[in-house]
Amino acid sequence: MIDRAFLTRLRAPICAAPMFLVSGPELVVGACKAGVMAAFPAPNSRTLDDFEAWIARISAEVCDAPWAVNLITHASNDRLKAELEIVARHRPPIVITALGGPRAAIEVVHGYGGLVIADVIDLGLARKAIAAGVDGLACVSAGAGGHTGFLSPFAFVSAVRERFDGLVIIGGGIADGYGVAGAVAAGADLAYVGTRFIAAEESAAADAYKAMLIGASLDDLIVSAAVTGTPASWLKPSLAAAGYDLASAGAPPARNYGDPAEAAKRWRDIWAAGQGVGAIRAVEPVATIVETLATEYGAAAARLALTIAR
Repeated sequence: MIDRAFLTRLRAPICAAPMFLVSGPELVVGACKAGVMAAFPAPNSRTLDDFEAWIARISAEVCDAPWAVNLITHASNDRLKAELEIVARHRPPIVITALGGPRAAIEVVHGYGGLVIADVIDLGLARKAIAAGVDGLACVSAGAGGHTGFLSPFAFVSAVRERFDGLVIIGGGIADGYGVAGAVAAGADLAYVGTRFIAAEESAAADAYKAMLIGASLDDLIVSAAVTGTPASWLKPSLAAAGYDLASAGAPPARNYGDPAEAAKRWRDIWAAGQGVGAIRAVEPVATIVETLATEYGAAAARLALTIAR
C-alpha cells in the first residue's frame, strides 16, 4: 500500500506534467509553491551539471512539497546511469519513468525511500510496470499533448484500478478543475495537467509558442509520428511553418533519446499541445493558473456532492 499522505498537502490533486523544453525549475518551484505537484523531464537540462543544479535548487526551494524528476529510460538514453547517480545523491521524492522500463530507477529510488511512477499508454505497459514493482502509474490517455495515448482516460483508469492499488495519475485533455474532479471521481489520485501550464509565465516555452496557444482550438491539433517517430499531438500551424505536409506529415525518423541537443532541434520550432488547448486565454503566472484550477475543482466537487445528496 502506498502512503498517500502527501496528497493532503496539495491545494488540488494536480500534477503539472513534465513537458519537453517547457518544464524547468522555475515552473516546478512555482507550481509547488502554489500548492500542486510538478515535474520536469531530465533532457530539459542540457548537461548533467545542469541536471544536478536543477534538482538541488528545487529541493532547496520547495521544502517538503511533492515534486518529481522525469527520466527517459529508453535504451538510447546514454545519460541514464549518470542521471540515476545524481538522483541517488539528491533524493527527489518521486521519479517518473518514460519511454522505457522502470526497473533501473526502482532499484535506486526505493533505496532511499522514494516513489517510482511509470508513464504508460496502454494496459500491456501498465501490467509490465506493475510487475516490475512501481508505486504508481501515470496513465497517458487520448487527448494528451506531446507523446500521447489512445485510450479513453475513463476506460483506462477503470481497467487499471481492477488490478492496481497504487498511485494513479490520469492525463489526457485535462485543462480545468472540472476535468480534474472527473479524473478523481473515476478513480485517479491525481490529474496530469500539461498544456494549460505551457503558457505560464514561468514556463520555458518560447514567447511565439505561448502566443500560438492563446485562442487555439481542437481544430488546430494533429497527431503524427513524423517528428519523433512516436505518435504525438502537435499544433498544426507550427508544423506548417516548419514545412511539414499536413496531409502526409512525412516519414517517421528513428527514435533516439540519447542526445538532448538533437532532440531539442526537432521540438524547437514544432510545438506540442493537448486537447485542453482551448482553456488557454492568456499568459499568466503559474500561481494564477493554479488558483483558477483549484476554484474550478472546488466547484465541481460541490456540484458532485449536491448531486449525491439528491
